[in-house]
Amino acid sequence: MGIFDFIFGIKKRQIHELLEKDAIILDVRTQREWDNGHIKHAKHIPLDELKDRVGELKKLNKPVITCCASGARSAKAAEYLNLNNIIATNGGGWLSLRRKVTS
Repeated sequence: MGIFDFIFGIKKRQIHELLEKDAIILDVRTQREWDNGHIKHAKHIPLDELKDRVGELKKLNKPVITCCASGARSAKAAEYLNLNNIIATNGGGWLSLRRKVTS
C-alpha cells in the first residue's frame, strides 16, 4: 500500500464514519455547477452564501461533509463550519466524493 492509498483510505473511512452518524453532504459550488450535476440528497449552499446560511446547518445538528469541484472551496467551508461549532470535514471534489459515498 502506497502513501496515497493510505491517506485516501483514511479519508474514505472518515467519510463513511460520518455518514453512519447521519452526516449531511454540503455542496458549496455555484448554482450553475450544481445544475450540471451533484450528489443525490446533498444540500446545496454556495460558498459565498454560507456565512448568511450557517444557521440552517446548525439547526440540523448533524456533522457535515463538504464538497466542491476540486476541494479548495470545500476546505474553506469545512474550516468555517468548524469555527462555528459544526463538526465538518472536507470531502474534496464532488465527483470523487460521490464514488466514496456509493462504494
